[in-house]
Amino acid sequence: MKQTFFKTSLLITSSMFLFCVCIQAQIVVGLDNWFNHEARNGEAFHYLWNDTTDSGYSQWGKIFTDKGAKLSTLKKPEAKELNKIQVYIIVDPDTTKENPTPNYILNEDITIISKWVRNGGVLIILANDAPNCEFSHLNNLTSKFGMVFNHVSLKPVQGKQWEMGAFTKLPSHPVFEGVNKIYMKEVSSLSLLGKAKPVLQENNIIYMAECRFGKGFVFAVGDPWIYNEYIDHSRLTDDFENRKAAENLTSYLLKMVNFKKK
Repeated sequence: MKQTFFKTSLLITSSMFLFCVCIQAQIVVGLDNWFNHEARNGEAFHYLWNDTTDSGYSQWGKIFTDKGAKLSTLKKPEAKELNKIQVYIIVDPDTTKENPTPNYILNEDITIISKWVRNGGVLIILANDAPNCEFSHLNNLTSKFGMVFNHVSLKPVQGKQWEMGAFTKLPSHPVFEGVNKIYMKEVSSLSLLGKAKPVLQENNIIYMAECRFGKGFVFAVGDPWIYNEYIDHSRLTDDFENRKAAENLTSYLLKMVNFKKK
């Protein structure tokens, strides 16, 4: 009787331990809706998890959840909110054309975000091209990690001439493993400082970069890139592999999270 009770207690204890480990180990991915805060007919839209139209990130969100992550949407990035997540995504901060009263990235935000990254946070920044992105305040943040977005618009695409936005000379990097061709259009380039490293470049122009910062990690792209419109083949031809690259990028970001470091 005592032996049976002991085995049952041990089983319950082990199960509870595994349950707690699983809860603790679930990565939470926070998507900014403060610096990017556009509205249409009174409803928030554009680069959001719940936006299932071409302009949304619903398909990318599903890739994250399929890999075991939990999704979150953030307003102002206060320290207590950032400490609840492990991956933070900032996309296309608003210009006054997109939002008459934009929430700019201020010095207090930079202090909080950079401290969060230094302590082990994983930050990905997806900008846009000029004039569709607010660069001045964004670059005040990214320069902390040795990255500066240039106020340019590269890789213009006319109509359905998708090849104008094709990248085929892809580097040996986890994001491009098994990928031969991706699509980006109207992209800002990056200038790098310090420890920041290029990830994707063409003709000496840098389109993607990364940087280790303290215990954390930063990845930057000059384009919103993998929103619904261009993640699958509703528009692009089958030879473009944005979805595969998105899956790789997602795995790469999640791999950079290390709970022990935080």
